[in-house]
Amino acid sequence: MAGLLKNAYPWIKLPLIVSAPMLNAATPALAASVSQARGIGFLAGGTKPAELDDLLARTTALFDSASPLRRGPNDTLPFGVGFQNWGCKLDAMIPMFRKHRVAAIWLFAPKHLSDFASWAREIRAVSDGYTQVWIQVGTVMEALEVMRLARPDVLVVQGTDAGGHGLRQSASIISLLPETKDALEAIGFHNVPVLAAGGIVEARGVAAALSLGADGVVMGTRFLAAEEAGIAKGWQNEIIRVGDGGATTKRSTLCDRLKETVGWPEHYDGRAVTNKGHLDEEGGLSDAENVRMYKEELKQGDEAWGDHGRMVTYAGTGVGLIKQRRPAADIVEETSTGALNILQRYARMANSKL
Repeated sequence: MAGLLKNAYPWIKLPLIVSAPMLNAATPALAASVSQARGIGFLAGGTKPAELDDLLARTTALFDSASPLRRGPNDTLPFGVGFQNWGCKLDAMIPMFRKHRVAAIWLFAPKHLSDFASWAREIRAVSDGYTQVWIQVGTVMEALEVMRLARPDVLVVQGTDAGGHGLRQSASIISLLPETKDALEAIGFHNVPVLAAGGIVEARGVAAALSLGADGVVMGTRFLAAEEAGIAKGWQNEIIRVGDGGATTKRSTLCDRLKETVGWPEHYDGRAVTNKGHLDEEGGLSDAENVRMYKEELKQGDEAWGDHGRMVTYAGTGVGLIKQRRPAADIVEETSTGALNILQRYARMANSKL
């Protein structure tokens, strides 16, 4: 599958590192830096075409003519855009797909899986087939159904360790990925590249994902600690401070209720760092009072983050492995090259004579 990825995205290096399309956090600078480091950077499409038009124009401007970075087939732009499909109207976004021919469009969280079929069809039609369709899934059965409905060019398999939104009922990537790969191959879908997501933040995780059969990895939480990430300083400080991610984060719908985000399909929730809002909810505090206190603490800015506060800190279970803020390009380089070095070292060990 490496050949398929290289043909579609000629600037990349392997192992492939992708930055997730995190709303507001995925700035033009972040997406461009990841692609310029020979990964694939993504923007979040949002719901407003005018805002997306501006983001796409700003990101494109960061790739100057002197850059050695190669574009994709038919001069497609060397980055992608992701959409939370439940809240986005396809008809409104089609002009953006036509005006800015990006290398890939990532689809996620529709109201109905069948919605993927119409999105995939329109993306391919308006881009003459040059914009590739990526679809994110969280179970084996979802992967099989998505392949049947939309034939994505790339499948992103997200395990339950992921930060932010995902399926409430899923498995860790360590079992989900190989079972998904086996199931796809059993029904003839052996040529679709599969990327691993969920809990991967450094080179050892990348190497592990490749050993499980992934063709590359997606990282979200790790890029929240990138210098180019568009998040509050308090949030970024929490990403660096928090450890023991399996114990200090939890999956819940509380974050959406606090932020009064309405419309997520009921089988989705979000993983975030546990804080005062979670603890008070467990103690019986009403949603109305929790929301009121959350809004009050918003006025404190960066001081409202921490286990004493109520600010939403989306993060995956790998958060404890993140120790410092780094340029996005350095993150791509150290995780990709580091993973390759790990795999090569073990190959040499296996082939050496005792």
